[in-house]
Amino acid sequence: MDHASGTRARTGLALLLTVALLTGLWVPAHAAPQEPRSSGRTGSAWLPYWGDVDAAYRDAVRHASQLHTVSPFWYETSGDTTVKGHQGAGRHDIIDGLHDAGIEVVPTVTETLGARKMAALMHDPQRRQDHVDTLLDLVDSRSYDGLDLDYEAMALTGDREDRDRVRTGYNKLVKELCARLHDLDKQCVVTVLARVRGSGQAFDYERLGGYVDRFRIMGYDLHWSGGDAGPLSARDWYEEFLRYATGTVPRHKIEVAFPGYGWDWVSGVTGHAAHLTWKEAEALREREDAEYRFDKVSGTPHFTYRKDGAEHEVWYQDGRGVRAQLPLLRKYGVRGTGLWALGFEDPEFWSALRDA
Repeated sequence: MDHASGTRARTGLALLLTVALLTGLWVPAHAAPQEPRSSGRTGSAWLPYWGDVDAAYRDAVRHASQLHTVSPFWYETSGDTTVKGHQGAGRHDIIDGLHDAGIEVVPTVTETLGARKMAALMHDPQRRQDHVDTLLDLVDSRSYDGLDLDYEAMALTGDREDRDRVRTGYNKLVKELCARLHDLDKQCVVTVLARVRGSGQAFDYERLGGYVDRFRIMGYDLHWSGGDAGPLSARDWYEEFLRYATGTVPRHKIEVAFPGYGWDWVSGVTGHAAHLTWKEAEALREREDAEYRFDKVSGTPHFTYRKDGAEHEVWYQDGRGVRAQLPLLRKYGVRGTGLWALGFEDPEFWSALRDA
């Protein structure tokens, strides 16, 4: 073939590939998927490793038409090359059953090292590579469809300087992990704190949003077990973090996770609230004959009761609350939703999402 013919052939091939890319007929192996592979499903959910795991699994299968991904909360890292599974981690029957229902399985890995140790790991090229290799070995251990990093301890510990180092180090780690996962046609997902009111500063939304396939924001624990009583989520809070998130992360990648649970505070006592699923909260309310109240400002239910002479205050979330808060997601063009966690939620959660 002469030079002119070779040039024409290469030009023709380039045009064909360009057309294929534009029409979606061909996607490079390293390219990150832009939308959920399960068409029409806009939700994801975490599967806890404690409690009635089988009931949580059946919950996922029952709502498979709305779920593109389930993330079993199965793994925890405590070192460069140490990732341990919780009880029941890697169950083939759950993985296969979710796949049979058309749901992708993207397990979650958490970390326990904290800000200073994680920053040191992530800024050391060899240690960072070793950690990525370990995470890739985990993905390869089962028929997983990717990985979800929920590295929270590093974002909630240390001082400002530590968190600054965490932010830049996490960018490096996620960039390398995502590139390796995409080479394997696997999903790369991160779960982050809402970046608002001083929270979530350890996460660089803009950089991370450019690397990952899905960017999950924990839309809960505005008030939490270690603080004062109040709503777990609120409409003005959603407005704040969605304004920032959609200004830095592509909207089609964002998922806002709703709580399916609540906290039971003892009035005047800080730091010891008890965790309740929606079902447990409602059973408690009925048992104590407490009045159901709905806070229209935040969009969450709550009630009070007395036990052993102490006043208790319970805030949680239900289907009515989700209906009240969903318009904030739609206002900012966010379709992706999440649930913490399967088996915790009000059954009306699913119809609220479906009717939105």
